Amino acid sequence: MQSIRSLLLTIAGIAFTLMAFVFTASLGLALIGIASVVMIGTTIAARFAPKPVRATASRNSGRQQREPRIWNDGRGTIIDL
Repeated sequence: MQSIRSLLLTIAGIAFTLMAFVFTASLGLALIGIASVVMIGTTIAARFAPKPVRATASRNSGRQQREPRIWNDGRGTIIDL
Protein backbone atom coordinates (compact mmCIF):
# COMPACT_ATOMS: atom_id res chain seq x y z
CA MET A 1 0.00 0.00 0.00
CA GLN A 2 2.88 2.36 0.82
CA SER A 3 4.52 1.83 -2.59
CA ILE A 4 1.25 2.49 -4.43
CA ARG A 5 0.81 5.74 -2.47
CA SER A 6 4.40 6.75 -3.27
CA LEU A 7 3.87 5.98 -6.94
CA LEU A 8 0.66 8.03 -7.08
CA LEU A 9 2.26 10.99 -5.28
CA THR A 10 5.25 10.83 -7.64
CA ILE A 11 2.97 10.81 -10.68
CA ALA A 12 0.93 13.69 -9.22
CA GLY A 13 4.13 15.67 -8.57
CA ILE A 14 5.40 15.10 -12.11
CA ALA A 15 2.00 16.08 -13.55
CA PHE A 16 1.92 19.27 -11.46
CA THR A 17 5.48 20.15 -12.54
CA LEU A 18 4.60 19.64 -16.21
CA MET A 19 1.47 21.77 -15.87
CA ALA A 20 3.50 24.55 -14.22
CA PHE A 21 6.08 24.35 -17.02
CA VAL A 22 3.43 24.56 -19.74
CA PHE A 23 1.74 27.51 -18.00
CA THR A 24 5.06 29.37 -17.63
CA ALA A 25 6.02 28.68 -21.25
CA SER A 26 2.66 29.90 -22.56
CA LEU A 27 2.89 33.04 -20.41
CA GLY A 28 6.39 33.70 -21.78
CA LEU A 29 5.20 33.27 -25.36
CA ALA A 30 2.31 35.65 -24.71
CA LEU A 31 4.69 38.30 -23.34
CA ILE A 32 7.02 37.87 -26.31
CA GLY A 33 4.06 38.26 -28.67
CA ILE A 34 2.88 41.44 -26.95
CA ALA A 35 6.41 42.89 -26.99
CA SER A 36 6.83 42.16 -30.70
CA VAL A 37 3.48 43.78 -31.56
CA VAL A 38 4.47 46.89 -29.59
CA MET A 39 7.87 47.06 -31.33
CA ILE A 40 6.32 46.66 -34.79
CA GLY A 41 3.76 49.36 -33.96
CA THR A 42 6.51 51.70 -32.79
CA THR A 43 8.47 51.11 -35.99
CA ILE A 44 5.46 51.80 -38.19
CA ALA A 45 4.54 54.92 -36.19
CA ALA A 46 8.10 56.27 -36.51
CA ARG A 47 7.92 55.79 -40.26
CA PHE A 48 4.88 58.09 -40.49
CA ALA A 49 6.32 60.77 -38.16
CA PRO A 50 6.69 64.19 -39.81
CA LYS A 51 10.21 65.01 -40.92
CA PRO A 52 11.69 68.54 -40.74
CA VAL A 53 11.52 70.37 -44.05
CA ARG A 54 14.30 72.76 -45.02
CA ALA A 55 12.92 76.15 -45.96
CA THR A 56 14.83 78.38 -48.38
CA ALA A 57 14.63 82.11 -48.91
CA SER A 58 14.13 83.52 -52.37
CA ARG A 59 17.31 84.94 -53.84
CA ASN A 60 17.39 88.55 -54.99
CA SER A 61 19.16 88.73 -58.36
CA GLY A 62 20.37 92.34 -57.82
CA ARG A 63 22.56 91.61 -54.80
CA GLN A 64 25.74 89.58 -54.59
CA GLN A 65 25.32 88.50 -50.96
CA ARG A 66 25.35 84.92 -49.89
CA GLU A 67 21.99 83.27 -49.49
CA PRO A 68 20.64 83.27 -45.93
CA ARG A 69 20.16 79.83 -44.46
CA ILE A 70 16.68 79.16 -43.10
CA TRP A 71 15.64 75.87 -41.55
CA ASN A 72 13.21 74.43 -39.05
CA ASP A 73 14.73 72.23 -36.37
CA GLY A 74 11.39 71.07 -34.96
CA ARG A 75 11.36 73.68 -32.19
CA GLY A 76 11.18 76.76 -34.36
CA THR A 77 12.42 78.39 -37.54
CA ILE A 78 16.10 79.40 -37.57
CA ILE A 79 17.25 82.19 -39.90
CA ASP A 80 21.02 82.52 -40.37
CA LEU A 81 21.78 85.78 -42.11
